[in-house]
Amino acid sequence: MLSALFLAFSPALAATYEIDAAHTRVGFAVSHMMVSTVRGEFGTVSGNVSYDAANVGATTVNAEVAIASIDTREAKRDDHLRSADFFDATAFPKMTFASKSVKNSSASGFDLVGDLTIRGVTKEVTFRVAPISKEYKDPWGNVKAGTSATATVNRQDFGVKWNAALDGGGYVVGDEVKIELDVELLKK
Repeated sequence: MLSALFLAFSPALAATYEIDAAHTRVGFAVSHMMVSTVRGEFGTVSGNVSYDAANVGATTVNAEVAIASIDTREAKRDDHLRSADFFDATAFPKMTFASKSVKNSSASGFDLVGDLTIRGVTKEVTFRVAPISKEYKDPWGNVKAGTSATATVNRQDFGVKWNAALDGGGYVVGDEVKIELDVELLKK
């Protein structure tokens, strides 16, 4: 009974971090013409993470990405990706993720389940998250931690539908998109 009372009044051990956009990469990879993979990234990201290594199941993440910040190293392609054919950055300027639960937590990481919204369409997506690093203090006194995560989505599920058939069969753009995150966190 005494331990239950102690737990009820003990402070939460979760740390709150914000995503350090200057040291974070939101990347993606998708098949191009069935012969190669095009990779790109979004340069503008923000969000918050709550994490407690002793209670990984209570982890929460809320993040958003500016669609206009897409970069595939090809200006014409980037403009096409911002258009209504793909992301429609004018009508839907942000992509968001809000976590709902944590599953399969182990020494090798955990699955973070949440709602991903692209083009106004929200679907549940699971990110496989590597273990969050221990905290380090940078030369300016900021406390940092980091991790990486991956997920695979079908772009058609989010209304990102443009494509063109190839003469020999198949399509210009694959439907399966791998999301690749490298995240540096700044403790608040």
